[in-house]
Amino acid sequence: MTSPLITPAELAALDDVTVLDVRWRLGGPPGVEFYREGHIPGAVYCDLDQDLAAPPGAGGRHPLPEAGAFQSAMRRLGVSDGRPVVVYDDAGSTVAARAWWALRYFGHQDVRVLDGGLPAWTEAGLPTTKDAPDLAGSGDFTARPGGMPALTADEAGALATEGVLLDARAGERYRGEVEPVDPVAGHVPGAVSAPTTENIGPDGRFLPPAALRERFTGLGVREGVQAGAYCGSGVTAAHEVLALEVAGLPAALYVGSWSNWVADPSRPIATA
Repeated sequence: MTSPLITPAELAALDDVTVLDVRWRLGGPPGVEFYREGHIPGAVYCDLDQDLAAPPGAGGRHPLPEAGAFQSAMRRLGVSDGRPVVVYDDAGSTVAARAWWALRYFGHQDVRVLDGGLPAWTEAGLPTTKDAPDLAGSGDFTARPGGMPALTADEAGALATEGVLLDARAGERYRGEVEPVDPVAGHVPGAVSAPTTENIGPDGRFLPPAALRERFTGLGVREGVQAGAYCGSGVTAAHEVLALEVAGLPAALYVGSWSNWVADPSRPIATA
């Protein structure tokens, strides 16, 4: 199986590749400001809110965009079907993973995440630039939904009892002790706490596949058992799905996640 991750040296050796800078901060400042201060040469800025999600609402804070809107955004960023794509951020790949998942879901066959992100790139002594490439309208990507498994709220609720549903948020949010973003605290009944921050080491790189597989096996994920992941709005849960793929364990993403789950007051909520 080809790894969904790529090292800085491997990326630097590629000649024909589209690189997306997906840096983002909850509550700001806008990630494009970091991009303008310096980025990997040739990279174009991809905005989580505008390019990788539909407007917030009952579907969650970062709902899945319509195929046409996603296709237009990717073409604007220079993404083409026949050209590899590498995505990165500076937050342990927690945001870049959403770009990876969205591109895979909409049918792109060659997408990888820069393991360790921009910090790993600069630590390797590789250059950055403030110059932005002119890629407007140069992509020919065609969005074909269904390339990755996705869950509705009902499917996520059922999976929590019939399979394994991982909650990628911090443990205190899972337990309902705090909720800094969404209006209701707690978790989907039956879900298993699995903070996605534990999928990476202190250097921001993913743990080795064997270590990840051991971790997820300990949480009940194994071959033959359907698995899925959710978080607050379908961003860090994509990171969980990516870590599971690195471990060789396929999983579905509940894109709407907790922000969609609590939008319906009739849905059950568990704490502790």
